[in-house]
Amino acid sequence: MRISVIGCGYLGAVHATAMAKLGHEVVGIDVDERKIEALSAGRAPFFEPGLDELLTEATASGRLRFSTSMADASGATLHFIAVGTPQVAGGYAADLTYVDSAVAALVPWLREGDVVVGKSTVPVGTAERLADVLAADAPGSILAWNPEFLREGFAVEDTISPDRLVYGLPDDADASATAKAALDEAYAVAVGQGTPVVTADYATAELVKTAANAFLATKISFINAMAEIAEATGADVTRLADAIGYDARIGRRFLNAGVGFGGGCLPKDIRAFTARAEELGRGESVAFLKEVDAINLRRRQRVVDLVLDQLGGSAHRRTVAVLGLAFKPDSDDVRDSPALDVAVRLRGLGADVRATDPEAIANARARHPQLDYVDATTDALDGAEVTVIVTEWKQYRGLDPVALRERVASPVVIDARNCLDADAWRAAGWTVVGLGRP
Repeated sequence: MRISVIGCGYLGAVHATAMAKLGHEVVGIDVDERKIEALSAGRAPFFEPGLDELLTEATASGRLRFSTSMADASGATLHFIAVGTPQVAGGYAADLTYVDSAVAALVPWLREGDVVVGKSTVPVGTAERLADVLAADAPGSILAWNPEFLREGFAVEDTISPDRLVYGLPDDADASATAKAALDEAYAVAVGQGTPVVTADYATAELVKTAANAFLATKISFINAMAEIAEATGADVTRLADAIGYDARIGRRFLNAGVGFGGGCLPKDIRAFTARAEELGRGESVAFLKEVDAINLRRRQRVVDLVLDQLGGSAHRRTVAVLGLAFKPDSDDVRDSPALDVAVRLRGLGADVRATDPEAIANARARHPQLDYVDATTDALDGAEVTVIVTEWKQYRGLDPVALRERVASPVVIDARNCLDADAWRAAGWTVVGLGRP
């Protein structure tokens, strides 16, 4: 197929590359010239395992190219909208400026029978409104909604081999059949491998994404709420999670207590969901999500408080090593990162923070240049009075506590992700403090 992907940020760049890998002829379009130059040279402007190699392969094959001109979308029959929907300044709602602009810029190049597919995460009701725009300004074109379910660090795999495909289709039977056929052809490999395909109306397809993120955020915050109770009672939240995780109705995944979730999706998506529910007069239905958000944010301060406890109540001019800046491992994304937030809060209390991360230093420095960034983990640890592990990179989970004991001024580690072998670290002479663990 000939496909255009509008928006070449994280979602769009991955989607365009994966579509080319699947054999389609793809053009990725974005207004950011530097981003387009990098992608055209086979370099993703962010870290995602395996993406650079796939980019190089796809561009060299001739199936993938990038452009700043919307005119290059002309001739494609399937157009994916993959622009960002950030949180509005000063509010919880989603900012749809980029979505609306992308559709408006695409309209002049659409032909009868073209299928426009939304992938951006949007408030419920957006697709219906955009379908009306296309009906008025590009008659004969068709809108579908195909939410993304990417996990940073696994985005390429999740696009090529998704665990499910959701199609939000128009009410008109002929238009619905055309849109479904186009999406089935785009995802022919996954469909042929038996990937479940859920067809629905626009509103349901939009809600699938926001509901999934809300449920995941709730599960993470639930176990962190249990960690707060465990800390007050001497219980072990990890054993608790193991025990309740055996219940098939609950499951063990994402029941890992720690410093909480972050990134460019979960936090802003659950806030946008609550804002949209209030607009619909159903704010009480998802009011619990505000507490989910509050629990999540509390965990960051809890880590800071644990550091202060180990420093005798004051961080002023005390050396603290912060291992991890990305919101999760295998990513350089520092948007709403609990790890970076902890480092900034400690610096604000006067601590000499030495922060490091395998991939996210450049992004962190661009946002918070006041921190002292070092490339090597050992440099961060030299002379540290407290070490804080806030992103569970494999490199940090595998650190040798015996070798590191001699580098620090005080062998104290705050395991904010409960990712260390606490017994091994304690045997090596370290004080290990976890969240929700004795």
